[in-house]
Formats: sequence, C-alpha cells, structure tokens
Amino acid sequence: METKDGAVFTVKGFVHPPHRIVAYLRYVPDPAGGRERAGRRYRRVYHFEEQREALQEGWPAHLAYDPMSGVQLQTVLRRDVRLVYDPCLCLQRLLERGPTDPLQETALALTELLGTAAGVPLSALGVTGSLLVDLHNASSDIDIVVYGAEECRAVHGCLTSLLDDPSTPVCRPEGEHLAAIHKAHNMDTPLSLSDFARLQAGKVNEGRFCGRSYFVRFVKRSCEVAERYGDPRYELLGPASIRARVEDHADAMFTPCRYIVGDVTILQGVPTGDVREIVSFRGRFADQAKTGDWVLARGRLERIVSGKMPRSCRLTVGGQPGDYLLS
Repeated sequence: METKDGAVFTVKGFVHPPHRIVAYLRYVPDPAGGRERAGRRYRRVYHFEEQREALQEGWPAHLAYDPMSGVQLQTVLRRDVRLVYDPCLCLQRLLERGPTDPLQETALALTELLGTAAGVPLSALGVTGSLLVDLHNASSDIDIVVYGAEECRAVHGCLTSLLDDPSTPVCRPEGEHLAAIHKAHNMDTPLSLSDFARLQAGKVNEGRFCGRSYFVRFVKRSCEVAERYGDPRYELLGPASIRARVEDHADAMFTPCRYIVGDVTILQGVPTGDVREIVSFRGRFADQAKTGDWVLARGRLERIVSGKMPRSCRLTVGGQPGDYLLS
C-alpha cells in the first residue's frame, strides 16, 4: 500500500487494529534514491533499523504501540492510505496487455509455469514486490504470491518437483547467488553461511528461474484464518531463546508460518513450561523445519490469552534484529 505522502509499505498478516493496518516500510521518497517512478525517486529500506530510523525521522505516527500484541508495530492509519496494490490484479493486467520489460516477461513465464504444472488457476497467483508497485529495475527479483491453502500446497509440491528435475529452468540458489541472499538476510538474522545454505537446501520458496532470483510467498485466504483482532491477545514476556522439537509443521510453508512444538527448553528468558508454538510473519522463516526436527530459536516470548483465560505461550521469530530459527 502507498500512503498519501508517498511512502510504500508491505502489509503483514491478516489481523489488524480497527483504524490501522500492520505494515512494514519498504520505499520512501528520496531525491537521491536508486529507484524511479513517474519522475519521482525512491529509496528502498529493507532492514529493521533502517525502517525504524526512517519512520522516526519522517513518519513517527506510523510507529504505534498495539495493546493486543503488547509491542510497538509499524502501522499505517487507514485514513492515510492512498493506494492499495493488488498482486492478483497486477498479474491479470500483465496477462491482458503483455509484458513490456524483461522482468515482467520472466515473472509472467514463471507464474504461467507454476499455474500449469500445479494445476491451479492463475487467479490464485499474483505478482508482488517491486514489480507490483512499478519500482523495479533491471536487477530486481521476481516475487510471486499464491493464495489459498489448497492452491499453496499444490504449487509448493510443484516447485519441489521442478527443483528436483535438472531439465527445468527452476533451480536452487548456489554459489554467489546463495551468498548474496545470505548477506541480505544476515544483518537481521545472524546465521553462518553453512547453516544458511543447509536450511535453504530444504526450501522451495526461494531460488532461480531463467537466471533471475525468485521468491514465492504462500498465503492463506482470510476466510481460512480463525483469528480476529483482540481474540486472542498476546502478553509480551520478553526476549527468549529456546530449544524445542517440532511436532507439526503443517503450516510451515505459509506466511505467517507456524510450527507446533514440544519438549521445550527455555535457554534464555522468562521460565515457562507451556510454549506450544513458534510463529513468524517473515517469509524467510517459512519451511525452516519439519516434524521431528529439533530447533533452536530466538524471538519474543508471548502469552496467548483467549477471552480472559491464558491459553499457552508462543515464540514469535523475526520481530527484532538477531532473531533466528535453526534446525
């Protein structure tokens, strides 16, 4: 979405306060910025500290404490929204008018390949990222989003098959491309290159297609999500590190992703014996572990309260620099 003053944000999750939308800053108007659209230049802000600093300096109203999550969030007031960019509509327009540059051409080819190979309608897919907001350049990646649990599982399985077949134009990142992804993530998520490479080898959402990097985000439809703002609510217990065993990874592919865990040991943080899940709103932590895996994770520990009754605790990973999920 884009605000009235020209800042571009990425919406996070399904649950939003009544008058605000939870969204992270992605592009800001800047005469010295490296992206241009309609004669106006923009600067991309990717890392947490960059985002927070830019908001504190130019848009402090977008940093707001949320009583239902117990933390300060990046948000946009609904009244300040000028445009909402729809990934599905972007793909539909590309299909209708045809691509006008190499990135559009490659993105269209990838979505058509995934739709055909997975047997899902193209209406379940969309184009997102810089291409969606017309701020892409010659070196931009392809960002695809798939909507619907059933459609997501079909495309996920399709990508697994494509990546395992050396004759297809889809491959996992290797060498300098893998190192570049690691470098981009490492400021917020400190993992060694060897650990990062091992985790990436088990994923399908990030790779290369026809010589260009891609990222596929798997998202449920809002009707498939039971949570509503205020129920449950979350009480912040503080930062924590844990060791746990994954008991169910059925929702690991999605953004937000969720891992049901057991045999939890609190390595650092408030002692509690009822941590039942690890969640993340960042796509980089999707598909990070499978059922039966032992994991190490760092994030913020939260007590889940439904109605007036405490239910259990969860660890939310990816909300602060230094968070990780390692299997």
